[in-house]
Amino acid sequence: MEEFKGSPTALVADVDCTADGQSLCTKHEVKGYPTIKHGEPGDLKDYQGGRDFASLKKFAEENLGPTCGPNNLDLCSADVKKKIEGYMAMSADRLEGKVRNAQRVFEEEVPLMKKALASLKKQKGEL
Repeated sequence: MEEFKGSPTALVADVDCTADGQSLCTKHEVKGYPTIKHGEPGDLKDYQGGRDFASLKKFAEENLGPTCGPNNLDLCSADVKKKIEGYMAMSADRLEGKVRNAQRVFEEEVPLMKKALASLKKQKGEL
């Protein structure tokens, strides 16, 4: 797409998942072709909109651009900025440990909490 060539904030690229791009496609969970992804390079999302240029351009103009993060702290609220700065001050090992713990809580504890909540609501309804 010539319109985005040389853009400092946008990359439009196509990857052949059957050849040299296979590892990239596997990494980003491309399961069918064609697949369109958007977002931060480390957190790509599936695009579900129209496939014509006008639809893609409209989506990009309305939804894409710099977002709050370590490289754009000026786009963050004060409390999110403070959290990010705290994470950036940690060692990679410590931050990876925090991520593992948060994932464990999400994967193991949240389902138990939901079951307990359902039981509490059921009990409340029975009284």
